Amino acid sequence: MRIAITGRNGQVAQSLLERAAIAALDVSTIARPGVDLTRPNEVEAALVALAPQVVVNAAAYTAVDLAESEPDLAYAVNVEGAAAVARTASRLGIPIIHLSTDYVFDGTLDRPYCESDATGPLGVYGQTKLEGERAIISASDNHAILRTAWVYSPFGKNFARTMLSLASKRDEISVVSDQLGSPTNALDIVNGIIAVAENLVQKPSAAELRGVFHMTGAGETTWAGFAEAVFDVSAAAGGPSAHVKPIPMSSYPTPAKRPANSRLDNSKLFKVHGVHLPDWRQSLPDTVERLLMQDFPKT
Repeated sequence: MRIAITGRNGQVAQSLLERAAIAALDVSTIARPGVDLTRPNEVEAALVALAPQVVVNAAAYTAVDLAESEPDLAYAVNVEGAAAVARTASRLGIPIIHLSTDYVFDGTLDRPYCESDATGPLGVYGQTKLEGERAIISASDNHAILRTAWVYSPFGKNFARTMLSLASKRDEISVVSDQLGSPTNALDIVNGIIAVAENLVQKPSAAELRGVFHMTGAGETTWAGFAEAVFDVSAAAGGPSAHVKPIPMSSYPTPAKRPANSRLDNSKLFKVHGVHLPDWRQSLPDTVERLLMQDFPKT
């Protein structure tokens, strides 16, 4: 299967490239410096030249707090860039898989969010991601929008890597304990993307395979619980560890508000696509051990 993915250095793009190296996948990236997602003509030319069977729009402006002071740039990437990819995919007659986020919700429900629940972003990042979803839907009927959350991996900047770095310098780390979510490994996300892509390509007229879906790791925890799990794995492997001091979100003010409940209900994805990501605790050890080898190699 020929897949084009926007972005090159992001966690999902890096995970897909790694997966392609061990599977029968032909993966091409659409990213700077060759292609600027804020320039629709460049996006269209790149996709036409690659002639993929499916395109994955993983590139995004993800700096949640910085987006509050850079709304135009966030909009250009998350809305206009997404729309350009979707329009070209529609023109080429191929499906688009678009990655979105739990930040499209306000986090006030006392249960995991379903796809049919009302959206209500709390900040610029969430609002532009929601408008990006709408742009995809408007530009192409042949789409699968996958909302995920709390992404981590052996690649790039992410929560697990940050915790390990902090633990190498401190004995105690304050971490938010009243925000619920599901840590989701980018390598698991990629496995889900590939399964969805195969379904879309094999069944081009199956309307039920198109639409909005939630896709996160199974299980739930808090950021503090996530940090403790990272340190447990790290300590067992001889890596850095620290005591986690639970704090409320109110004690860690940020420019952008975060949803207190980031849990997503993934039952629709399993029912329609047969995709179920593993429990977050199952996927954590391998990634933490890889991060330790990269950032804290034993001499």
